[in-house]
Amino acid sequence: MDGSNERLLTPGEVAALFRVDPKTVTRWAASGRISSIRTPGGHRRFRESEVRALLRGEAGTGQDQGSSD
Repeated sequence: MDGSNERLLTPGEVAALFRVDPKTVTRWAASGRISSIRTPGGHRRFRESEVRALLRGEAGTGQDQGSSD
């Protein structure tokens, strides 16, 4: 599956979904809890599918957390 057409969310949009402050989302990205993409201007964006998976409590987002594959 090609993820190039996937919707990217801003830290504010992710924060609203989790009901946290946008700075918390930025800290999550810095710690590897969730991966982010940097825009050419240096802003963080987050893949919607990864954010939704994290909301559902699915592991495996961000850093490799040892899959049992």
